[in-house]
Amino acid sequence: MDENICAISTALGVGAISIVRATGPDVIKIINSIFKGKDLTKVASHTLNYGHIVENGEVVDEVLVSIMKSPHTFTGEDIGEINCHGGVATTKRILELLLTHGFRLAEPGEFTKRAFLNGRIDLVEAESVNDLIAAETESSRKYAMNHLEGNISRIIKDMRQELVELRAHFEVNFDYPEEMDNPEITHAIVLEKLESLREKLEKLLETSQNGQLIKNGLDVAIIGRPNVGKSSILNHLLDENKAIVTDIAGTTRDIVEGSITLEGIKINLIDTAGIRDTSDIVEHIGVEKSLEILKRADLVIFVFSNDEELTPLERNLLKSNFDVKKIIFINKDDLTKKIKLDDIDGQVVYGNTVTPTGLDDLKDAIIAMFNLDEIASKDYNYLANARQIALVKNANTAILNAIESTKNSIPLEMVAIDIDEAYNFLGEIIGATYKDELLDEIFSKFCLGK
Repeated sequence: MDENICAISTALGVGAISIVRATGPDVIKIINSIFKGKDLTKVASHTLNYGHIVENGEVVDEVLVSIMKSPHTFTGEDIGEINCHGGVATTKRILELLLTHGFRLAEPGEFTKRAFLNGRIDLVEAESVNDLIAAETESSRKYAMNHLEGNISRIIKDMRQELVELRAHFEVNFDYPEEMDNPEITHAIVLEKLESLREKLEKLLETSQNGQLIKNGLDVAIIGRPNVGKSSILNHLLDENKAIVTDIAGTTRDIVEGSITLEGIKINLIDTAGIRDTSDIVEHIGVEKSLEILKRADLVIFVFSNDEELTPLERNLLKSNFDVKKIIFINKDDLTKKIKLDDIDGQVVYGNTVTPTGLDDLKDAIIAMFNLDEIASKDYNYLANARQIALVKNANTAILNAIESTKNSIPLEMVAIDIDEAYNFLGEIIGATYKDELLDEIFSKFCLGK
């Protein structure tokens, strides 16, 4: 924490402006040593200062330097940001100058890590910074901002406060039972408070699927035999010719992917090789990939042709016991109907790729199946981070154990152990307690300069 660090904060490449960011105890003094213009050690905080970066009397670039002094900065330390002309050579040269004048190259996410360690943000807010950078839809941006503004953290902190107050009542009754002014803490009172906490934790867990949909999107596999129109469906949904379409069976031999947005949720569409028995080695590999994707997708769209009867292979595929949601899409509904679905279970949607609205019902079915319109209209107080969800589950288990003990009239001294455990698990979510290895893992996923 006593080292000066720097990194390029903008994407490296041709552009109008690049930013080289630096933070640390000596950041202003060091940048001032290569800056020709105002004396940066004397300027006010949060100012933008015009001048030049100079090396041995040679002007490297014309720049604007932002000076932000602690403690009111992102990291809680002094920060300097050199806004230079975009371009690889110029940006790298300025970075090299800083590195030769006392800075160390920042590790991935080290600026945000320092913000956390200096108490500027908690661990949930720190993780949401990376979510905000990675956001690809308006819903995922709102989700990340909701967490960055501390809304989930407040929910966690409020529950921890309830546990603290409950433990405080325990301690008073344990240590000063003779005091008449202290309200007696009974098993019934404890049970009521624990049940309330359980409901809050389980609500977070129940809605975590919504958070994962917003953050990661929905993986949708398009499955069917060759020539039923899978690639045409993909192309029409994407509104581009992503997959090759021909009348030759087995044209698609590998996975073709693309994405659209429905109700603010990213839909990852995966066109797969047509499933059939084949002696072609390459096509066989494609079929195996299709079956693998079928098992791990969030939703499978089984595509059949309206003008053909189902084959035994298609019927077996539908009856396979895959633990995945499915929609049966009957393509080519503009042709004479020959398909029979009397013994087929599942939601059936008819459409085609000829008319402009042929696939609208399919989109509507996806929205309805996952309640996408409702997810995007709520308050975004969802969990989507696997670490956070696991810790909420652990805290809930501890509360359930405390509830069971309370119902069985176990001494409250024993119930307090489970309460303390739940308190600690919730603390790990926001980083009130942590291990260095955990921080290294979290921030290693960040980009340099953030």
